[in-house]
Amino acid sequence: MTAATEFDIVVIGAGPGGYSTALRAAELGLSVALVERDDRPGGTCLNRGCIPTKALITAARAVDQARAAERYGVTMSVQNVDFGRLAEYRDQTVRTMTEGLAGLLRFRKVVTIQGTATIESEQTGNDVRTVFVTLPDGSMRSITARHVVLATGSRPRPLPNVPFSQTVLDSDAALARNAFPSSAIIIGSGAIALEFASLWNAAGTQVTLLARRGGVLSHWDRRVSATLTRELKRHGVTVVTNTTVDSIETGVNLGATVRYTRTVAGKDQHDIAAAEVVLAAIGRDPNTDADWFAKAGIALDDSGFVRTDGLGRTSANGIWAVGDITAGHQLAHRAFEQGITVAEAIAGLDPTPVDEATVPSIVFSSPEAAAVGLTKAEAQARDDYSEVTETIYPMMGNARTMMIGENGSITVVSAVDATNGERVVVGIHMVGPEVSEIVAEAEQIVGGHLPLSAAARLIHPHPTFSEALGEALLKADGRPLHMR
Repeated sequence: MTAATEFDIVVIGAGPGGYSTALRAAELGLSVALVERDDRPGGTCLNRGCIPTKALITAARAVDQARAAERYGVTMSVQNVDFGRLAEYRDQTVRTMTEGLAGLLRFRKVVTIQGTATIESEQTGNDVRTVFVTLPDGSMRSITARHVVLATGSRPRPLPNVPFSQTVLDSDAALARNAFPSSAIIIGSGAIALEFASLWNAAGTQVTLLARRGGVLSHWDRRVSATLTRELKRHGVTVVTNTTVDSIETGVNLGATVRYTRTVAGKDQHDIAAAEVVLAAIGRDPNTDADWFAKAGIALDDSGFVRTDGLGRTSANGIWAVGDITAGHQLAHRAFEQGITVAEAIAGLDPTPVDEATVPSIVFSSPEAAAVGLTKAEAQARDDYSEVTETIYPMMGNARTMMIGENGSITVVSAVDATNGERVVVGIHMVGPEVSEIVAEAEQIVGGHLPLSAAARLIHPHPTFSEALGEALLKADGRPLHMR
């Protein structure tokens, strides 16, 4: 075993939460070791999730736009898709991002170690933790640090009694395919399910989506759910709601047959769907089941998430946690901000805890969905808000949206704040083209607790998609301009 190396912080996991912790801590003058199982940093987001998925979605949208060009008087056709070049485009995008991150870590003098980490069950003297790293060659290295930050991420959740296979795919396997399936059944109605539904549908795949509840994104604002469900159907995705999967049958070269029950008007109907592949996208489980979590005294909740305070401290002294292993939004940008917060807390600063209510959510479907803050029902359940109102603005009232023939809506939720008596914007929920590029402004409004009257006076350039948010705010403030 090699001699122990001392650091101020050891970070386990190099996804957005882990590498942001490492970069910010190094920036603050702390010595940092970053341990990662993969041969390159970035975690699921950069290597198997956010970045490669969006690269393929960008390509698929080009196909979609070419097919829609006739609407503008431009005649063109898509002859074929060169999957070899498409795969190289996807992989090159990932390489560029991960190599850039690796270079930045080196520049900040973060020591990166490839291997699998475990934490010593008992603390040594002087409140120092020992982390053992099993290297790729099977040898062991030990590292000591006063603080250990856990950023071990999450993994796709399998269907009950149905393991992943060559036919029943998780999101990683679906993304790694170098050809689009001719047909696909997607089980789930969250972000991953909808992004693959839109991606494959644009590429010509016959997509059937089985949703457990009455619409997609059932935990979002009800109008976003209803609008996106309708628009996915209009784009050609078969959306079947209120379903429960009973069984999946697979065979060599035979694809998959899904037997499911659909509840209609209180009565159960049994049905069958068949396709080349099935994508199970029913959520992700935290990577906290290694036995050293319990041995190190790290408390978990009933769902396996690490219990932390607002700054990321766990129940074990000197151990912190960020990202998908903590309860809340399983999103890269939330983990990124958590990492910054933890690094600053360890360095002795006084950071503000991450506010879950102001973490933006985005689905890169067709059309896109984006939201931040509270729904009307959530705001009404709060004691610190009263006189909750909900304002709806149809996206077709926006010039840019009308030009491309898409649809959607924006919902603004406002309420009177009990602390100062002002009406503030507490939630903004959107579905429509390019709303992923608008939600950052929405987060500034909601996160900054901006009074509605002040938010409605913000100027939005003309003609842009962002004008739709401006019009929605004006309507919420009781002075709409371009609608009755």
